[in-house]
Amino acid sequence: MEKTNTIQNIDNQGIIKWISFIAIIVPLVVAVLLFMPSKIEMASNWVYFLPHLNAVINSAATIALIAGLIFIKKNNIPLHRASMTTAFGLGAIFLVSYVIYHATAESTSFGGEGFIRYVYYFILITHIILAAIALFPILLAYYYGYTDQRVKHRKVVKFAYPIWLYVTITGVLVYLMISPYYSS
Repeated sequence: MEKTNTIQNIDNQGIIKWISFIAIIVPLVVAVLLFMPSKIEMASNWVYFLPHLNAVINSAATIALIAGLIFIKKNNIPLHRASMTTAFGLGAIFLVSYVIYHATAESTSFGGEGFIRYVYYFILITHIILAAIALFPILLAYYYGYTDQRVKHRKVVKFAYPIWLYVTITGVLVYLMISPYYSS
């Protein structure tokens, strides 16, 4: 038993290094794409559909996350795993779509005025900060769940789940608030 735990700890250390690397590099790449002086030419306007798709993906991820919570509260582990894997897959698809959009299209400015402007920027800033922070605990929670390390999974999920849910919900809110200002 002790030898198995030692092997598992060594395996965990290697995976945690990869998770840490990914959790650092992804936000850096996204930041570079957002602030690069010129965008990649795609010679097509199809990328302007991506923010709309991203809102649908975030909505579906929110539903999958809530379903996952409901299933685990009912101790239905197979459906919990399916829901969380769906949310995880949707998050990966969202990230690819988000990167493509921000690498190829100029950012849209929010045109609202007055109090709503403060609300929008509060939601946007907290969304961005928490999205950057969320990747590490989400990947870690998914890994622990996937490898059936339930005690570690539960400890990480206490932090990862509410952040992930907040990020998916506020992603939709940011979209709804800025969508009237999209040029195409």
